[in-house]
This record gives sequence, structure tokens and C-alpha cells, in this order.
Amino acid sequence: MTACAIEGGSAGAAATADPEAEPEPEESGGPAEADGSGLLPESIADEETAEAEEAEASSTEADARPNADGVPADDAPLPRGFTLTADGAYAARLTAAPGPPGERAWYPERWTLDGPEPYAVPLPLDQPEEPDSEVAPLADGRVLIRRRVADRQMFSLLYPTGPGTGELLLGAVGCAEMTLLPPSPDGRSVYALAVGEDHASLWLVAGGAFGPEEVARIPGRCSGGVWLDRAGRMLALDRQEPGGGPVKAVAVDLGRQGEVTPLLQIAPGSADRLLLADPDSGLLLIRSDAPGHDRLGWGVLGSCLPVRFPECLRLADVAVTPFAVQPGQMLMPESCAVALRIDGAPGSWVGVWRPAGRQLHQFAAPLGWVPGAGYWSRDGVLRLPYANGATPCGVALLDAPVDVEPSSVTGRTGDGEGGGEPSAADAAPVVCKPVPLGQAPLHGAARPD
Repeated sequence: MTACAIEGGSAGAAATADPEAEPEPEESGGPAEADGSGLLPESIADEETAEAEEAEASSTEADARPNADGVPADDAPLPRGFTLTADGAYAARLTAAPGPPGERAWYPERWTLDGPEPYAVPLPLDQPEEPDSEVAPLADGRVLIRRRVADRQMFSLLYPTGPGTGELLLGAVGCAEMTLLPPSPDGRSVYALAVGEDHASLWLVAGGAFGPEEVARIPGRCSGGVWLDRAGRMLALDRQEPGGGPVKAVAVDLGRQGEVTPLLQIAPGSADRLLLADPDSGLLLIRSDAPGHDRLGWGVLGSCLPVRFPECLRLADVAVTPFAVQPGQMLMPESCAVALRIDGAPGSWVGVWRPAGRQLHQFAAPLGWVPGAGYWSRDGVLRLPYANGATPCGVALLDAPVDVEPSSVTGRTGDGEGGGEPSAADAAPVVCKPVPLGQAPLHGAARPD
């Protein structure tokens, strides 16, 4: 498995590249109008409008009811996110019981998404949770919860038991700060990252034989967390070396006692972070400042082709973040549909893009969508979980649109013809030097060049 490194000085030159102009997306910061170019089906949009008007007409009821993030309508801090299993079968989040504004009783909630109808199961205990607790679902339907108690992190598994909630204590870690990583693709394991001044500790907090255990100690400051394979062995982290310098994505081999090898090296001084990876196709979604400033780009696991930075993903006055990649596209990274969260002044909405195309399709999100939550089916249907006053647990379905004029980008370097996109090598031809991942056993995911 390799990623591309560009030799001496090409990144600075690439910042001035001016490829053939592409059709620019709308710059208003909002999703496309309902003229066939973007929104969810019109009936859904009408329902959302009606629900919004009803909510405005009954502000007293809205104040006592959790909003889309599971919180009563006031300005207190929110808990952390909505987490899905790797296969999208289960999700978990912290939500708040209805109550007077300013008063909260946080409790975990598990969503079941792989049945004929989605449904939520509350998992409250005798006392409410703190909003800084984190939850993660497992493939068997149990929910891991991380709680901070003084300078310790406590871990438990929660599960429904008839009318109540069962709890299995897993143990504690003496650490002031810890962050759960995305659930492992194996469905059984959850890892957590503890960041120190000069190293990061990776802990297996669920799925081990004897409670939480430290499985790797990585020099430098680490963040992120992306799984590179289906077995839950190869984990990518964004790391800054102990002595400072740019952030670079590295791969941690959990099958080799946490052996660390380089993953991204676009330019010597660039900050290169890995945002998403698809083990089936090898598609990587990357954020890097190699073109001169932070850009969203894509590459291929195992290829020495340069990382590309599509112009259509560069929108004015909004932030664009990928959150899901279509699985099952074996060795066809260019055909994968990618779901993106778009955040701007009007709020958050959904984008869909394929590397083979030159179009970013924008869609209004369902009312109550948890921004950045969603998963793809293999046949290209995006599922967006949402909750609102009318639907406490729902999933909106969105078919991946077809690009009108798909471009053929396989093996091209972006010369302004045939759908070229800017890359770190567009301005001046340079030698593409692959950075190997040592003996990492991921050759099956590599795309042949």
C-alpha cells in the first residue's frame, strides 16, 4: 500500500495551476433548488416545510421537546455526536429527556437501522449521564459508554433488559482525557486514544479479554482515526512528530504491536490528513495544504498516481467534509459515491460526488438530520438518520445521482482536457516517489496501476 510523495517544490508550483474551467457549483452556500437538480423528493421537502411551520407555531411545545440533536431548545452545550457501526446496522447517541428549558437528563439511545423500520431503544440508568460522555454501538446491539470520573475514564456496556437497562462494567483507565475512535469494522472492538505531550496511547476498551488494555504507544501527538481494512487491523492516525513539524497520516498495524509506518507524504512540508478510506476500492479522502492552502483531495491506496484536488469540491464560504463512501466497488475507486457534509451560514446540507465526475450534487437534508451521520448501501443508496418532533427515529433515502458528463480520470495527470483536475503535480512534471507501508498486509486492497 502506498501513497504519493511529490519531490522538491512541486506543491508550491501547483498552487498557481489554472486548469481548464469547470462548471462551478452554486455559490449561494445552499443546496440546489427543487428543479430536478438537487433536493430530496419534493414530497419530503413539503413535509419538512410543514413540520417547520408547525414548530414555529408552537414554540412552547418546542422548548420542552428535544430538537434534532436530542436537546431541549436552549443554548447549553451539546453531547458528542452520533456514531454508527461500520456496517450501518446500529447507531448510538446521547439524547435528552423532555423537560423545562435549561434542565437536562442525558441518557444513551441505540438506533436499530437494518430492519424493515428503524427504531430507537432508550438505555437510561438510575442517574443521568454527563454531556461529555461518549457512546459507540457494537454489532451485537450493545452500546459502549465512556464516562469521565475525576481523572479516570470508566467504560461499560449497556443493553436493554425488558423494561430496564443492563450494564456490564469493563474497567477504568487512569487518564484525564480520552476519545473514542470509530467502531472497528470487526463489530466487536472499540478503541480509544489518549494524547500525551510527546506520545499517544491507543487502548482497546471493548472486545479484549481482560478489560481495557493499552495496545500501542505512538510517538508524537495523534488525532483522527480511520480504518483501512475490514478486519480491524490497520488504523490510520494523523500524527505530528514529537519535535513538531507538519501533520502526516500514518498507519498503525495492530497485528504487529502497533508498528507505525508512513501513509501520506504529498510534499515534505505539507500537512496531510486522512479523512476517510474505503477498503473495497482503495479510495482515500484527504485534506492537505500541499496546493498552497487546505484542500479536499482524493487518492488511491496502493497507487503512485498523484493526489487530486477537485475544483468542484472547493466552495466559497462553506466547509465541505466527507462522511461516507459507497462500499462494494472492488478496485473501482473512481466510481464510488462519496457523501459530504456541507456547512454554511444557512445550516448543514448534503453533497454527493464521485471522483470520475466533475460535479458536486447538493441536496437538502431531512429535517432533524444529525449532520455528518449516514451510510451507503452497496447499490448506491445513501441513508441519512434523522429525528424531529414528528419522527423520533427516521432514515431518509437518497439515490446517488448520475453525473451528466462523467470524466475519465483513470491514469491521467490533469492536463486541462477530458475532465482534468488540479493535483500536486499539475504545474510541473515531477517524479512520483511512492512511500511504502512496510510489510502491511493490505495488498489485496491495492489498485493495479
